[in-house]
Amino acid sequence: MDHGSPAGARKPAMTTFERYLSLWVALCILVGIAFGAALPSLFGAIATAEVARVNLAVAVLIWLMIVPMMLKIDFLAMNRVRQHARGVGVTLFINWAVKPFSMALLATIFIGWLFRPMLPGAQIDSYIAGLILLAAAPCTAMVFVWSNLCDGEPNYTLSQVALNDLIMVFAFAPLVGLLLGVAAITVPWDTLLLSVVLYIVVPVAVAQLIRWRLLASGGEASLQRLLSAFGRISLVALLTTLVLLFGFQGQQILAQPLVIVLLAVPIIIQVYFNAGLAYWLSRQFGVAWCVAAPAALIGASNFFELAVAAAISLFGLNSGAALATVVGVLVEVPVMLSVVALVKRSRRWYEAV
Repeated sequence: MDHGSPAGARKPAMTTFERYLSLWVALCILVGIAFGAALPSLFGAIATAEVARVNLAVAVLIWLMIVPMMLKIDFLAMNRVRQHARGVGVTLFINWAVKPFSMALLATIFIGWLFRPMLPGAQIDSYIAGLILLAAAPCTAMVFVWSNLCDGEPNYTLSQVALNDLIMVFAFAPLVGLLLGVAAITVPWDTLLLSVVLYIVVPVAVAQLIRWRLLASGGEASLQRLLSAFGRISLVALLTTLVLLFGFQGQQILAQPLVIVLLAVPIIIQVYFNAGLAYWLSRQFGVAWCVAAPAALIGASNFFELAVAAAISLFGLNSGAALATVVGVLVEVPVMLSVVALVKRSRRWYEAV
């Protein structure tokens, strides 16, 4: 039985739902704002349903988002890392040494300085924190889709995603704590560590146990059937979470609709910067195009489900941090599709000696 031929190697196609994710997110914004205005008591009850600062409704929804993502990851694939050592090195450098720090810098420049007069002053630090959380959580399972769209090497993509997720278990909390501290934002360490356990460690363990049991009993076909069913549940959970978030954020957004546009600016710049740097470095180090293309996409993509979960746990449902991570969800698909188009169009340039 081949436990190393998971979803990544099957080169999954992008579903219609995934392709139009930004449209569904936009609809959730409208629905959430409308529900928040019409049913304030319901949203108030949901907001107060907490245990140890963890909102119960949101925790369930986040698990429904993250566990299916983690089911796609085969940690046994890390034994293939050496086959593409230079490509792996580039993406590790971008994800852990460049992306979080470049976002912290961009957030400080744009949100903390240039756009400050146009944003609610009380939320500035929270917006910056949300953007930092977004960049500190690299490489979602959506990377498999992006890699497929640019004919990327599936084994490289799979091993890189598995390695990044393993590093994230240990590096996410210290990295977030460091960057928030540098930005002079108070770090609630107990809540941060609880978030890592709840939204990284436990989902990884549960997903890998389910994956192992399915592969042992029913093989790859059983795993794919579960992934297909869970994929739809995961997207519905994501959209439901967004409805809740915008139900709480509705009044702020109606008062200052420009906030979403302004928050999108550093996110979009950061995506193109990281993708471009990863692509250029891959060329400099002689990495094959079929590895360089997904390397650019892995360098640009964020684990936005985890970022949303961490922002809600650390700063609350109605915080600027939660809103900033949701803006990341809003721009993810169209921006990443444009990166796919750019790397495909530049293949001749990349391979020219």
